[in-house]
Amino acid sequence: MKLLFVMDPMARLQIAGDSTFAMMLAAQARRHEIWFCEPRHLALEHDEPMARAWPVTVRRVVGDHYLLGPQATVPLRSCHAVFMRKDPPIDLDYYFATLLLERARGKTLIINDPRGLREHNEKLAILDYPAFIPPTIVTREAARLRSFLAEQGGEMVVKPLDASGGFGVFHVRQGDTNTGAILEQATNLGRRWTMAQRYLPEVRHGDKRILLIDGEPLCAVLRVPAPDDARGNLHVGARAMSAKIGARDREIVAAVGPRLREAGHFFVGLDVIGDYLTEINVTSPTGLMEANALDNATYEVDVIEALERKIG
Repeated sequence: MKLLFVMDPMARLQIAGDSTFAMMLAAQARRHEIWFCEPRHLALEHDEPMARAWPVTVRRVVGDHYLLGPQATVPLRSCHAVFMRKDPPIDLDYYFATLLLERARGKTLIINDPRGLREHNEKLAILDYPAFIPPTIVTREAARLRSFLAEQGGEMVVKPLDASGGFGVFHVRQGDTNTGAILEQATNLGRRWTMAQRYLPEVRHGDKRILLIDGEPLCAVLRVPAPDDARGNLHVGARAMSAKIGARDREIVAAVGPRLREAGHFFVGLDVIGDYLTEINVTSPTGLMEANALDNATYEVDVIEALERKIG
């Protein structure tokens, strides 16, 4: 297969924990042809989606992990699959990149589907499954956030709709003298929509990332926050621990997985705290390398094998 990875610059990858790099290595080991470009290298020639891309050879050597061949103009229809793996933010450049990728729908497999990437906000998407989420509101009004805080017994989490990696996530407690400043910051004085959810104390035992392949569970990893942080994001100090996919997790996957598959989302990360679904990550979900280390596995090979079966 010929696979194009649209992603951040190769030189910036932290290869020890990067899921995209692991998938590239697995595809290369299975003798697939892999190509690389950044979103800025996407283009249209009349109505034909193209990329100015490089064939790439990868290896797990820090500081010397890739070798690019000569850049060429690659029609996206010539690829068996295109991986859109640009990390957030989902800004205007990202939006336009999905519009260019949209022109390749039906001509090649795009992972994940560009229409779904645009329409599937990773915070708001959970609201499609109200039976599986904690009490949640979305508002720009600090006064409503204060009343919600009281309704939830004095603790809540607030998060922006347009950020990732734990940025802008606050654990808010009633009576904290910083509450007003936090809510002003969260809403940007009423100019930014903010999601608030009931605080789930189970987060101290870990925020579970469940990776799905074509709607089916692949693996899970528990991300335990640092003692001085409320967030379960690994890059801000959370600790990865082994996790099993339990009965409640399977209930959530059974409800969410088929709809994600129907929307064209091949590789997805669900975030589950206790019994509750808190986010659905479709842009550039991570966790493969941590799960590999904990389970003594090579889950990226499973991803590529599933892709081979899907393409046939």
